[in-house]
Amino acid sequence: MAKRTRNALMNFRVTEQEREAIYHRMVLLDISNREAYLRKMALDGYIVKLDMPELKELISLLRRSSNNLNQLARQAHGTKNIYREDLDDLRRSYEHLWSVADKLLRAMATIR
Repeated sequence: MAKRTRNALMNFRVTEQEREAIYHRMVLLDISNREAYLRKMALDGYIVKLDMPELKELISLLRRSSNNLNQLARQAHGTKNIYREDLDDLRRSYEHLWSVADKLLRAMATIR
């Protein structure tokens, strides 16, 4: 992948209040790179920061469900048996996963 070279310089002036407002927004978004922030705002007009605990939970549930499914597949290949309790546990795990995914998608749909 070729490295992107940014060699064109752009300068603009702001009032002290505008500068403070820019830095305040950067702090709220936990952004420390001013150039990246200003470039993103100039090109796209907005920055979306998703700090949603539901997203972290969803990723964790996906990992656990994937591990459970892999273990069940190994068991099925090795013993040719799958226990009803294991399948029920996996089903409950996926139901919870989809519940969290639905909650997350609904929350994201409200972002404007």
